[in-house]
Amino acid sequence: MAARAGGADRYEEPSGEVLGRAAEAFGLLAAPARLHIVWLLAQGECDVSGLAERVGGALPAVSQHLTKLKLAGLVGSRREGRRQVYYVDDPDAVAVVRLMVGQLTEQEDAPVRRLHGTGA
Repeated sequence: MAARAGGADRYEEPSGEVLGRAAEAFGLLAAPARLHIVWLLAQGECDVSGLAERVGGALPAVSQHLTKLKLAGLVGSRREGRRQVYYVDDPDAVAVVRLMVGQLTEQEDAPVRRLHGTGA
């Protein structure tokens, strides 16, 4: 067990299996198109053609991304007439995506700080 400063809170070290599953999920989200798809689905349900239009990808490529995300349990789908509608199936993964993208967006919008004496 690892202890935080002060020893008040204790966390058990995650198992190799848990770390492996986390690495797989992060690996899936490492592709910008898949990350964009999860981001969009976090805003609301959408079909593959709507996602392809918003992501700027070809329909077959977006469909393949959705298949991988679905197999990983990050997104789900349901039939609505002739359309397949996709939605987020793992709200915790969405929380991680929102946190990371939100932090990076804030950093991008913040004024650039230059290091003194480096010319950078």
